[in-house]
Amino acid sequence: MNSHEIDYKIIGDDIQVAEIELDPNETVIAEAGAMLFMEDGIQFETKMGDGSEANQSIMGKIFQAGTRILTGESLFMTHFTNRGVGKKKVAFSAPYPGTIMPIDLSKIYGNELIVQKDGFLCAAMGTSMKIHFNQRFGSGLFGGEGFILQKLKGDGMIFVHAGGVVMEKHLNNETLRIDTGCVVAFEQSLSFDIQRSGGLKSMVFGGEGMFLATLRGTGRCWIQSMPISKLIQRLAVGGPNSGKESGSVIGGLGRLFED
Repeated sequence: MNSHEIDYKIIGDDIQVAEIELDPNETVIAEAGAMLFMEDGIQFETKMGDGSEANQSIMGKIFQAGTRILTGESLFMTHFTNRGVGKKKVAFSAPYPGTIMPIDLSKIYGNELIVQKDGFLCAAMGTSMKIHFNQRFGSGLFGGEGFILQKLKGDGMIFVHAGGVVMEKHLNNETLRIDTGCVVAFEQSLSFDIQRSGGLKSMVFGGEGMFLATLRGTGRCWIQSMPISKLIQRLAVGGPNSGKESGSVIGGLGRLFED
């Protein structure tokens, strides 16, 4: 195994915490600002890159860190290492209500997982994080995940955060159509694309959006019930400046006749 073998516990229900237990000299990497607490003996250091390639050149580290900006993430990552005696714990909190998914990359097809750009929380040292360009133009133009996704590669544990409840689906040479933005992660054996949700009337008045994400092939995918973009949208609808109806175009037309 190239990645550090870490132990963990997921705490909580609605806003979860990933508690990681590290043996001496074990390291976990995380997004900047994700740490909740760490016990005495844990030391942290902010670095460029994920540290998966120990002999990587300075220019390589700069390029790798720079590509993270394209995904909307921080230029730097924080490395937490147990420098004490015995096992020590460090915990990371979810940024908004939802679910933390622990995933063992050694059990994922090709040891690679494609993840939405803001889904990564933390991972065992040795995990490689790179950008994944979606080559289908429609996916980048209309998909909630956007044109750029993250590719996590390794053989250790990773922790991915998603909004609301998470469902794991197994496709066997099948096609699954999903609300755009609700795809959290999928194995590289699946193809991802964006397609029209239906006819013109359904697209305009159906309330399901004009496009749907489409996954095809054989493999696993993870779906979130409430992505942060949808949560913000629903909270805005319920605000003091919102109208009484918001489900479709008809709701907006109805407000034209209000006093």
